[in-house]
Amino acid sequence: MTTSTRGAAKVPAVLVLEDGRIFRGRAYGAVGETFGEAVFSTGMTGYQETLTDPSYDRQIVVATAPQIGNTGWNDEDDESRRIWVSGYVVRDPARVPSNWRAKRSLDDELVQQNVVGISGIDTRALTRHLRERGSMRAGIFSGAALDSGSAGGVAAESELIARVQAQPHMKGASLYEEVATQEAYVVPAVGEKRFTVAAIDLGIKGMTPHRMAERGIEVHVLPATATAEEVYAVNPDGVFFSNGPGDPAAADGPVALMTEVLQRKTPLFGICFGNQILGRALGFGTYKLKYGHRGINQPVQDRTTGKVEVTAHNHGFAVDAPLDKVSETRFGRVEVSHVCLNDNVVEGLQLLDQPAFSVQYHPEAAAGPHDAAYLFDRFTSLMNTVLMEGQRA
Repeated sequence: MTTSTRGAAKVPAVLVLEDGRIFRGRAYGAVGETFGEAVFSTGMTGYQETLTDPSYDRQIVVATAPQIGNTGWNDEDDESRRIWVSGYVVRDPARVPSNWRAKRSLDDELVQQNVVGISGIDTRALTRHLRERGSMRAGIFSGAALDSGSAGGVAAESELIARVQAQPHMKGASLYEEVATQEAYVVPAVGEKRFTVAAIDLGIKGMTPHRMAERGIEVHVLPATATAEEVYAVNPDGVFFSNGPGDPAAADGPVALMTEVLQRKTPLFGICFGNQILGRALGFGTYKLKYGHRGINQPVQDRTTGKVEVTAHNHGFAVDAPLDKVSETRFGRVEVSHVCLNDNVVEGLQLLDQPAFSVQYHPEAAAGPHDAAYLFDRFTSLMNTVLMEGQRA
């Protein structure tokens, strides 16, 4: 429950972690209570795109940049229809936004969308705690939620910790259907149409189909529950699987659909959650990272070229595939094409015997660097090659 108020900056608030650590600060955005998995994002900018990224569903995001809100909130940079984070944690919120596109403050938008947050805490200490102990369940309490103890007055710490510990874990959570579109829609190609792509929305960001449209692709965005018949009804030249929230081990539906796409040898591209789905379809396992990769400054090496890219990430799970060899699967040979240079986590897969590949990060650059934009070109090249081979046959 939340109560919107513009006097939140004067209202005490607490962030409670499931291991009993408590941080005290001031309410930021809506006043009330919220629960989610506490994670940190290292991006120095792009908070609007972060907050509206569906992959953050049911997560309390900690901003490691010390000041947040400087550029306010505009009407152009949302990556989806709403804010998806369950809570927001900042150290020093900007008092006055300053940007020519700003329509309102970040605080105002959090209030409007009933997103409970907290400010004025030591986010460096919190981030270090999460790095050492791992991402964990958390709750933010302010206003009546903080004052409603069982014996009246301020709630006891033990009560708040118990409420946090009663929340579900992220491991095993199936969330992609919560955030995906319910109705199919089309993003038309910019300029001359070259290809048609069926994009499976598992939590897609708005910039992703736009990047494909810029390359002459007509994108049919389909619900997460789309069947193979619905996918191939649009006569696609390629199929795309998007980013999304939750545990890939709980995504049997998308895995089954991707398996059918692989069986038909249709050109395939997946990002983030889509990379994990491809991993599962190929027979690899997935696992939960200790604290994940979140931010727009993560170093990844493209092992096919040796190039190191600065990339945008938002994932708490990863594919368990061998880095040191080419793997044999029922769909042919597969290699790890990209790897994170911080911790050697698998950041991409590439099939060697049919047209399919994926990456764990976000190449659409919203927000984030443009180093990985070539991946959309790689997808168009893949579709073009298959198309030309089909015409020659």
